[in-house]
Amino acid sequence: MNQPLVALIGRPNVGKSTFFNVIAGRRISIVEDIPGVTRDRIYADTLWNGREFTLIDTGGIDTQSEDVLFAQMRRQAEVAIETADLICFFIDARAGLTHQDEEIADILRKSRKPVLLVANKLDYKGLSDALYEGYALGLGTPIGISSTNMLGLGDLLDAIVGSLPPDDETPSDSSGGVINLAIVGRPNVGKSSLTNRLLGEERVMVSDIPGTTRDAVDTRFEHGDGSVYNVIDTAGIRRKRAIEDQSLERYSVLRSIAAIRRCDVAILVIDAMDGVTEQDMRIAGMIQEEGKAAIVAVNKWDALEKETGTLEKYRLDVLDKLKFIAYAPVLFISAKTGQRVPQVWETVSLVYAQAGKRVPTGLLNELVGEAQLNLQPPMEGGRRLKIFYATQQGVFPPTFILFVNDPQLMHFAYSRYLENQLRKAFEFTGTPLRFILRERGKEEQA
Repeated sequence: MNQPLVALIGRPNVGKSTFFNVIAGRRISIVEDIPGVTRDRIYADTLWNGREFTLIDTGGIDTQSEDVLFAQMRRQAEVAIETADLICFFIDARAGLTHQDEEIADILRKSRKPVLLVANKLDYKGLSDALYEGYALGLGTPIGISSTNMLGLGDLLDAIVGSLPPDDETPSDSSGGVINLAIVGRPNVGKSSLTNRLLGEERVMVSDIPGTTRDAVDTRFEHGDGSVYNVIDTAGIRRKRAIEDQSLERYSVLRSIAAIRRCDVAILVIDAMDGVTEQDMRIAGMIQEEGKAAIVAVNKWDALEKETGTLEKYRLDVLDKLKFIAYAPVLFISAKTGQRVPQVWETVSLVYAQAGKRVPTGLLNELVGEAQLNLQPPMEGGRRLKIFYATQQGVFPPTFILFVNDPQLMHFAYSRYLENQLRKAFEFTGTPLRFILRERGKEEQA
């Protein structure tokens, strides 16, 4: 079922993200005493009194600044307003009403969406009179809360649930499981541009300023083939030493790593003009370590000067530098022009299916037996490795248990050989493979 959307709207630094984090139960939006910190929409599914809904946290609407980022934040908030079923308009009760609050109220009235007026930062009784100032906005009775001290939150949640459309008015979603797709990479390689191109609409801010996307932004998307995706556009991951004293970026990096951990498929976006950098290799390593299906998207391919054989030469260079995810398909795209972007969806579908593939036990043991006949297992100290039996334990990634005489006799090279034999027989495009070695009892080995 499609859950109703509740957008948190207001000028910068009125406490929207603090409320969002308290309700979501985890630190999702970045909270700092700096106007404009939360710049993209953030989503979180919420349950209150048996009713499910999705909160959308937005960057503050600054109606006066001409800064390009504040302008884009306004656009993002406008998109949230357009898509929301209900709007919670936050004002700062301590600061009192401002001209910007009045301008935002005008915007909300024109949207013709139901609005709850929330007077935040009512931290003590002496501020109760400030609550009534909100009546001047003409948006109904203000609901007083303190997100920081968790006062009045139940009343607000009751009001939200009471203002949502009935369940039978919410369109049903008959699709099956949702595929989590993370767009990751260094800052300014075109992750947000690719996300927007994939979704076919302006959902994530795009700017030429590195680090524009500070939060990992989730967007649910239904593809034409009926597949449902949760597309996660992440903050750029910078080298650790470059962010030690920058708390905002530190939060962003942690969130990006967390996005890799919770995704099913990760798209590593590389800048064609820069080639594979050391940081690209580190991010690829994170994807491999987490056992995620992977695609390498070489973006800005349209901007690179090419000659005969450039593409294949570039592909071989990518695979050489990213040896540990050499199983990942490499796509050459332009998020700006849309060049080969449709191939991204096709490839995501392919690698997702490969990551969930199971090999029948009989075929698996037949392959392992032939592999040992074609290339004898390694020997050490007069003892040779013996693989008695193999079975697949799980998927995402495909994981195989090998029962052996002594796990210490397995060399990395032979493990890689077995992996290559599996890939040759069953493909496993775009997904890592895992082997678990278990020693078989001596009585069983006799």
